[in-house]
Amino acid sequence: MRPATAKSLFFGLFMSFSGGLLIAAESTPPRPPNVIVILVDDMGQTDAACYGSRLYATPHIDQLAKDGVRFTDGYSACTVCSPTRAALLTGKYPARLHLTDWIAGHERPKAKLKIPAWQKFLPLEEITLAEQLKAAGYATASIGKWHLTPGLKEGDQAYYPEKHGFDLNVGGYHRGQPPAYVAPYNIPTLSEGPKGEFLTDREAAEAVKFIEANKDKPFFLYLPHYAVHTPIAGKPEVVDKFKAKVQADPTLKQRNATYAALVSSVDDALGTIRANLRRLKLEENTVIFFTGDNGGLLPITENSPYRAGKGSAYEGGVRVPFIAYWPGVTKPGVVEATPAITLDLYPTVLEMTGVKPLASVVDGRSLAPVLRGGKIDRDTLYWHYPHYHPGGATPYSAIRKGDFRLVHFYEDGRDELYDLAHDVGETQELTAAQPARAKAMREQLDAWLKSVDAQLPTPNPAYDPNEGKAKAGEGKKKAAK
Repeated sequence: MRPATAKSLFFGLFMSFSGGLLIAAESTPPRPPNVIVILVDDMGQTDAACYGSRLYATPHIDQLAKDGVRFTDGYSACTVCSPTRAALLTGKYPARLHLTDWIAGHERPKAKLKIPAWQKFLPLEEITLAEQLKAAGYATASIGKWHLTPGLKEGDQAYYPEKHGFDLNVGGYHRGQPPAYVAPYNIPTLSEGPKGEFLTDREAAEAVKFIEANKDKPFFLYLPHYAVHTPIAGKPEVVDKFKAKVQADPTLKQRNATYAALVSSVDDALGTIRANLRRLKLEENTVIFFTGDNGGLLPITENSPYRAGKGSAYEGGVRVPFIAYWPGVTKPGVVEATPAITLDLYPTVLEMTGVKPLASVVDGRSLAPVLRGGKIDRDTLYWHYPHYHPGGATPYSAIRKGDFRLVHFYEDGRDELYDLAHDVGETQELTAAQPARAKAMREQLDAWLKSVDAQLPTPNPAYDPNEGKAKAGEGKKKAAK
């Protein structure tokens, strides 16, 4: 073979080979985004500086809001924790799941109404967001609080995160609050850290470890912090900083320095995670959601302008921070008025990742169009809490339609109507002034309750009016659950 002919043959083979590589590269789909969902326990909306707090220092949360979309009307699926967690993982309203109170709930055997026989664990039959993403090739982890098991003395592990699609469970078991924030933690699913280690720091470290171990494949990190639930704790030097701030400004409405330090630990954790995403060159392909499981707990924090707090029937019980960052899609610094609720995260994440839904029923709506700058055609949200809570709630259901919110109370059958656009503090009750609107909203609420097979409270044959008054008087003393 002549040299020129050999050279031509070699060149032809090289071009064919490299062309094949180019075609293969062009046909290889881009890696789907990583997803991090941070759920903060008991963090009300006004517990972040970007939502108006003048005491709490949250620079990393504020930066996330500057980088992405901050929803002004962010809601939790319930006024307490376990139902919100179940809603996030399934995309369903707690009323449909029949998981409507924190597990195991408050016992009120002599209250006016008897609460229904509700679901006290997340059923294994439910297809969780983790199961969806794991089936699509994602590595999955739950790091922090779980609180979706029945709390069995034996066999409770059958309901742990590993049974719901998570490859890794760090810290999750039946309890809804940590025995301690400073090591030793005495959490059976978390190896003990060095003495003095702070739990929120440890959760962040475990999150970084998971991210680093899975940096070469898509991952889903569910980070349900134990903070900022009781027992309230903080690093002494940080507590001292906030004590000085409180003493220097008597106009501050939020005045608990230890709680402020606990909020700071959550903010620090977000900062640690984002710094490591940048170090690993993963930040531009990692979606982050930041939200809370219910409103802030009174009197530890203060939720104004919203009425009441955790465990109540009012806005203060369900208004939470709700921030989304979708690199390359969300425009920086967007302040969005579209109402968003916990169960929207499920379909939103599936649309973002291109994962086909396996669940046949999903109540949430994808917020992806909103994050792209568009709208969704939904104007109604619902809540159902057929229970009693020391935070003030008696059994109730609620509907928000447009800017109006109606609450139906089961003990006396009354309705309360509020115009949130002009009275976000729910101070002016409008059923007498707008009876037609109240009637229509109540009818829509009743129809929804029927459509999801909601469990309703019933008259209690053991009702003791005196016992009920005594329990109501205890109120805030027991509101930490």
